[in-house]
Amino acid sequence: MPTVGVNRDKLFEKLGKVYTDEEFDHLCFEYGIELDDVTSEKEMLRKELASAMAKGGDNKLAAEAAAASEEVIYKIDIPANRYDMLCVEGIARALNIFRGTQAAPEYRLADMSGKPLQQMTVKPETSLVRPFVVCAVLRGVAFDAARYNSFIDLQDKLHQNLCRQRTLVAIGTHDLAKIQGPFTYEALPPEDIRFVPLKQTREFNAKELMQYYLDNDQKLKKFVPIIHSSVVYPVIYDANRTVLSLPPIINGQHSAISLETKDVFIECTATDLTKAKVVLNTVVTMFSEYCSRPFEVEPVEVTDAFGNKTVYPDLSCRRLDLTTTYVNSLLGVSLPGPDIATLLNKMQVSATLGPDGTALSVSVPPTRSDILHACDVAEDVAIAHGYNNIATRIPPTATQGRELPLNQVTELLRSELAMAGFTEVLTWALVSRAENFDQLRRPDDGATAVEIGNPATAEFEVCRSSLLSSALKTLGANKENALPIKLFEVSDAILLDSAVAVGARNERRLVAVYCAKESGFEVVHGLLNRVMEVLGVPYRDEPGASSAPVSYHWAPAADPALFPGRQAAVFASTCGDKPVGVFGIVHPEVLTAFELPYPVSALELNIEPFVFDQFYQSKLEPLSN
Repeated sequence: MPTVGVNRDKLFEKLGKVYTDEEFDHLCFEYGIELDDVTSEKEMLRKELASAMAKGGDNKLAAEAAAASEEVIYKIDIPANRYDMLCVEGIARALNIFRGTQAAPEYRLADMSGKPLQQMTVKPETSLVRPFVVCAVLRGVAFDAARYNSFIDLQDKLHQNLCRQRTLVAIGTHDLAKIQGPFTYEALPPEDIRFVPLKQTREFNAKELMQYYLDNDQKLKKFVPIIHSSVVYPVIYDANRTVLSLPPIINGQHSAISLETKDVFIECTATDLTKAKVVLNTVVTMFSEYCSRPFEVEPVEVTDAFGNKTVYPDLSCRRLDLTTTYVNSLLGVSLPGPDIATLLNKMQVSATLGPDGTALSVSVPPTRSDILHACDVAEDVAIAHGYNNIATRIPPTATQGRELPLNQVTELLRSELAMAGFTEVLTWALVSRAENFDQLRRPDDGATAVEIGNPATAEFEVCRSSLLSSALKTLGANKENALPIKLFEVSDAILLDSAVAVGARNERRLVAVYCAKESGFEVVHGLLNRVMEVLGVPYRDEPGASSAPVSYHWAPAADPALFPGRQAAVFASTCGDKPVGVFGIVHPEVLTAFELPYPVSALELNIEPFVFDQFYQSKLEPLSN
């Protein structure tokens, strides 16, 4: 949970009431946040100084501690997804609405009829490094020292939290009076970008600046790697080619905001457009209360690299429909519909009841990006009602936890294969398309493997539909070891399946590979027989096998990954003509693809058909109540 430090007196001023520490702690408890500590700037610096003195002293820190303020600071723990409470404005607004002393504000865009919008144009080259930007303007902001510090602190908190240390989103704020639109968002070679960065007096080019921060700035050096290796750096210019910012590193000194700033231009560059919108909405909704027209934000038109125009920010409310029955069933209470609507209004979520008294229509404001589903609405009802006010009771059902039968069989086989002299490996469930198909000489029919929509690397393009490629890749990485090398893995393959709600299913499989100077076909064949013996499954032609509920056999196969005539498919009597596994000698072309210089034999088996109890009843079905 993030911890936000706020000035106690400023907070009480916004709340319109002075609390004792105990009273405020109780208020926080009622709202679902926590007063973590009561301290002061001087006290915090004293603690840092004591730690520094133990390591040899720090005269600069001692001077700062002596000059520090003794004003009381409340350190408040807030939920990690409540980005609107990362500043004193958001905390005070939430508590005031909760207490009923303030109505939830209506956030709105300024009426720009007959007025030109500020323009931001995105150049195509930005797709190489940081493709998105969203913008807004706050007009007539009345800053004082406390408001200014809170404005800067909110940006720092967002950078640490939602923005993931600026890798996903970076916020830039500028004095609109010092710059001139329209603006352009570009990506240029670092040597071509020259400007005076914030808190500096001389001009740098971007390449020099990155090295300067790496050598001299402990705070900014951690952000340099985000763009350091890119061939182009993102940069924002105004109409006069004045650099506003070099995201996600630093703003330009020319457009720096101050206590005298009245109009603030805000730009958020990002690799994730959704998070950029959330960040922009959070900043403008929190500080638009200081605008000349409170809670009004001037929009900016952004033209993307394809020429599409979008107006930001989007301050519209999202609608969710649910029922009071659903809410009560989740919470285990019997709250009347009007009470639920009242509780939601206390949490800044506007709610209205339908004519039947059970249908609930909820309007989610732009500040509540944490509400994604109806269950999040029910959680807000629980917070406003008070978890401590929900009666404790014994659950009406009794359950008994136990290991899943599939996992029991998995552990049994792991033990047996280890005792057979095989070494267990654990490999990635994501592989490249080439490893899953081409290198195994298996065709990609488009209906087998689950594809990753936007893979981070070429090594993780699809979910593996076979364990064999992972085992062979591990062999290739360990081919210098003494022969023979015997490896196994019992894990999941992932297969497309339109009969399943999510479109894919997991299948628990066993794979074993044997690498030596000779093929070792008899080793994997013997291992198959041992596995079946452990599972209690007889071979079809054994005496008495015909009366067994489950039996197995093998027959010639034609798997492209294995050598022709030196392979067989495994069948279970309960699965009809569909093979449940395959074993044989790996094809030489597959060995070459995985850089294996020695023959390899392999066994891959779906173990799910053999998960049954002592009466040979399948244990894969859902457990009954």
